[in-house]
Amino acid sequence: MILIAGAVLAVAVAAYVWLRPSSSPIRVGILHSRTGPMAISENSMVDGELLAIEQINAAGGLLGRKLVAVIADGASNPPTFAREAERLITQEKVDILVGCWTSACRKTVKPVIEKHNHLLVYPMAYEGLEQSPNIIYTGAAPNQQIIPALKWSFDNLGTKFFLVGSDYVWPHSINAIISDVLPALGATIVGEDYVFFGSSDVTHAIEAIKATKPDVILSSVVGESNIAFYKALQEAGLTPDKMPVVSFSIGEEEVRALPKASLVGQYSAWNYFQSMRTPENDAFVAAFRARYGANRVTSDVIETSYFSVMLWSKAVIEAGSTQLSKVRPAMLGQSFSAPEGVVSIDAATRHTWRSFAMGKIRADGQIDVVWTSAKPIRPLPYPLTRGRRAWDTFLNDLYTRWGNAWANPVKAN
Repeated sequence: MILIAGAVLAVAVAAYVWLRPSSSPIRVGILHSRTGPMAISENSMVDGELLAIEQINAAGGLLGRKLVAVIADGASNPPTFAREAERLITQEKVDILVGCWTSACRKTVKPVIEKHNHLLVYPMAYEGLEQSPNIIYTGAAPNQQIIPALKWSFDNLGTKFFLVGSDYVWPHSINAIISDVLPALGATIVGEDYVFFGSSDVTHAIEAIKATKPDVILSSVVGESNIAFYKALQEAGLTPDKMPVVSFSIGEEEVRALPKASLVGQYSAWNYFQSMRTPENDAFVAAFRARYGANRVTSDVIETSYFSVMLWSKAVIEAGSTQLSKVRPAMLGQSFSAPEGVVSIDAATRHTWRSFAMGKIRADGQIDVVWTSAKPIRPLPYPLTRGRRAWDTFLNDLYTRWGNAWANPVKAN
């Protein structure tokens, strides 16, 4: 009888433990470049994600549980990103992954996420040409950033364009999209050149720009390479009044680290700028400065990182669980009143409805909005200029050309 009673008690205790709400913290995996050439941009994304986590905890957490951030450094290196994603999932047992900037890193992390049937929220504008059941894309698709910027630039800045980017999958992909769209508008592409990823050697690109004399430079140069790029443009006399740059990668945070004299009057194409005047943005900017210092600025990637965590938190509440089998479907259709306005996850594409804004850089480092779409744009991850099979072939050709990698491993002489 004693043995039976003991067994019944053990079963009852086990059932209680299994049924009661867990008091263990919810583990949020944050995966960004804390070091290397992309740290100039990605460290600020971590700040946005941590602010969201702190605000959620201040409001009582999720499902009665606190959130804890588990931060990993991808070190601006795709294989390192993949190893850290594996570690966060298998060893740190994170409930969600938020992270990556470059598409080379995301594409290297993607197989890891899919192998473990986990979930990555990717808070960065990118080239599109991808859909995964294990990724929520909260940054802009090409039709929400690249294509509106092309139309505005053609209407307002000139008809001859030079394309310059860092030598990896994102710049090559968006330049392929640009090469489809600009001629259809009646514009001319006078040249195209790439800077080895992370390099400060921009001489070849600057010489090519000088030789072709475009009206506008479209730049997908990323990270620390921008320091050398804008400095060299200024030294060559290629100032914004003569030959403006429209960048798809620099925002207010990057401007803080770049030579401001070379940036005043240049353009930036994003979906959010700190200068936007909404009650939500005023509160966001105030909270960010209160947390990180009055001299800090917000930017698109910071805002996107922030609302990415918020969208995921809403899905957890709706699912009533952190189990990925429940959270993944709950993410679809989620909306949030973000600093830029309402953002919503499109259930059909797993991408996010975003508005577009063109900005012009001021002397104080802030960016004035010179044009906006005024309302969110439906995401189209695969531009209609080519069929999906053709885009897949284009990506596969890049990958095989680079020795089964998503960035060119060979620096041009």
